[in-house]
Amino acid sequence: MADTDDTRAVFVISVAAELAGMHPQTLRIYERKGLIEPQRTPGGSRRYSAADIKRLQMIQELTNDGMSLVGALHAIHLRDLLAQAHDEIARLRAELDQTRREAQWALDQVHRSYRRDLVPLNQAVVRFTR
Repeated sequence: MADTDDTRAVFVISVAAELAGMHPQTLRIYERKGLIEPQRTPGGSRRYSAADIKRLQMIQELTNDGMSLVGALHAIHLRDLLAQAHDEIARLRAELDQTRREAQWALDQVHRSYRRDLVPLNQAVVRFTR
């Protein structure tokens, strides 16, 4: 799977820390606590993506508002779950719309076939009565 611009890990730790408004040591601590997981180069250097920077900024925002690091981790996890749920809902709606279009097309085909079977009244069979 190709990296998107948001997930491509291109920032070294000093740049990531500056973009997130943190000290590089804070990023190392967050990594040890499992709050962030930077990618590694073959040589072992950390590389951060724009998505990582956004995550770090959210952690900082939440902790500045008085939330613990564990609480921030849970809040971010719940946010991610909510985003996944929204994506799943959008996918299911698109699937439902496609199914509805296909069902309507099939119904239209049935209705068209009925029209071919109709016989004009003047050619209809007349019931014989005694």
